[in-house]
Amino acid sequence: MRWVALVVLCSACGPTANAPVGGVHPVYVFAAASLTEAFKALPAHDGLAWIYNFAGSPTLVTQIENGAQADVLASADTANMDRLEKDGLLAETPRVFAHNKLEIVVAAGNPKGIHSLADLTRSDIIYISAAPTVPAGKYASQILARAGVTVTPKSLETDVKSVVGKIELGEADAGIVYVTDVTAAGVKVQGVLIPDSENVVATYPAAVLKSARNRAWAEGFIGDLLSAQGQAVLHGYGFLPA
Repeated sequence: MRWVALVVLCSACGPTANAPVGGVHPVYVFAAASLTEAFKALPAHDGLAWIYNFAGSPTLVTQIENGAQADVLASADTANMDRLEKDGLLAETPRVFAHNKLEIVVAAGNPKGIHSLADLTRSDIIYISAAPTVPAGKYASQILARAGVTVTPKSLETDVKSVVGKIELGEADAGIVYVTDVTAAGVKVQGVLIPDSENVVATYPAAVLKSARNRAWAEGFIGDLLSAQGQAVLHGYGFLPA
């Protein structure tokens, strides 16, 4: 009975509660998976705590559309943010806080000798990609089209972290992900440069949602992102300036 009572008590402290936990107000930030390491390194804000939900941008949008409690969305593209704007779920005009580029991710040491996008078409290469609805997957398709390379992914992943994870485990040989994801994976993988003439620049917008329990708290998170300190943290993880 004591355990049941504790569960009931704790349920009042969930995402829908307005009361601060330990004197700190939680701000629920739904963020693209590629932002994981950088966002976790953002300094705490006085009186506020950033509570993150990381996933592919379309997954986050679907969760918000289905009523998930979220205060801020930080997407890896403008298309998914536009989707929420059309739904009437944004409280403000989105603001761009970072940019990113992409590169080919391969296993450490590049054992298959992949040096260009054209190498992805080789019969001995298992190429995988994020799904077309995921920003990284969309960008990958654009890059391949620019390079005149036609290759069919052996699997389509829900986000870039899944792509990198399969390369780490040896389940695939190559994928196209953000430069920041290759950096975040450390020595487990390495990147192969994609020339600027074939690359694309990913745009990252953030916006306060109408479901935000306190707009000022949510604005505090975006303000921190755009501050000199926030921009320095993002730059340290390989993101390009807003």
